[in-house]
Amino acid sequence: MLEKIVKPNDIKKIPEERLPELAEEIREFLIRSLSCTGGHLASNLGVVELTIALHRVYNLPKDKIIWDVGHQAYTHKILTGRKEQFDGLRKEGGISGFPRREESACDSFDTGHSSTSISAGLGYVKARELKNKKYSVVSVIGDGALTGGLAYEAMNNAAELKTNFVIVLNDNEMSISKNVGGISDYLGGLRTSSAYTGFKMGVSSALEKIPGIGPELVNALRKTKSSIKQMVIPGMLFENMGLTYLGPVNGHNIRQLTKVLAEAKRFEGPVLVHVVTEKGRGYAPAMRHPARFHGTSAFEIETGLPVKRSNPTYTDIFSTVMRKMGDREPDVVAVTASMSEGTGLKRFANMFPRRF
Repeated sequence: MLEKIVKPNDIKKIPEERLPELAEEIREFLIRSLSCTGGHLASNLGVVELTIALHRVYNLPKDKIIWDVGHQAYTHKILTGRKEQFDGLRKEGGISGFPRREESACDSFDTGHSSTSISAGLGYVKARELKNKKYSVVSVIGDGALTGGLAYEAMNNAAELKTNFVIVLNDNEMSISKNVGGISDYLGGLRTSSAYTGFKMGVSSALEKIPGIGPELVNALRKTKSSIKQMVIPGMLFENMGLTYLGPVNGHNIRQLTKVLAEAKRFEGPVLVHVVTEKGRGYAPAMRHPARFHGTSAFEIETGLPVKRSNPTYTDIFSTVMRKMGDREPDVVAVTASMSEGTGLKRFANMFPRRF
């Protein structure tokens, strides 16, 4: 299947029943290619089906897909005809590890920093309105990037829109390493929304059985804006911000993803599609150690071990210095940017939990 993808929108020619096969071929290609060049492996293995669904529903480069941070766009690059350039990934003269407008008309926004995609998408939507153009805009943001304040400023502004704008929340429970904080906890609750739905139905059923007052009580609760809805409907945080919430959706079921994305495309106003994915999916070493395979050097496919021992990274050195500072300076406190391991603070957190 993969050899049939040579230019944008070729994926639309592939029969729906063959798409899971294509997804596995893409994973095999990514593992094989990045084992030689290094790169962002775990995050890309997690968004293969999501990217396929996006490219099935939208027409590039007319429609705009904006990737937050951007290191999860490898499948996007493959589906837009850049597979043969992966030998030069992240090398001088080769393709970038991030979306780059100079590289392809299908790359709508040069990314690299976290939490920017919703703001960028909002800009595209406003430009579309001012120029009376007709195209769709989709911003893909991870659960780690969603902890950034810039994302909430953008969602707050997006709530005023009267035209379609789709935000896809790629929720893999971790950005580089496992997320921490209130938003992470909130999203964790949404992942179990089937339990909330069952609870809602159970409450209504039980109340209706109360002799005399049951049906009236249920009707009264339904009419109350802040009643059961606040407790049992997933995504109320986003709904209360003015966004239509759809999800959670299995991020590895192409048929479900395609259906929900097509539905989101028809809304008049901002829509948030909550997609649950698994970082490192399809490659056991990356699933066991997703932080290690967030940005990896060349590695042995069989074991996942580095081909050769690399020099310490900036994060390694920062981690060592912070731990030593913690020993010497009792007043030093570390604040994580949502994930402790990816920011080099895991050792500090383990040794000085009260100061983390």
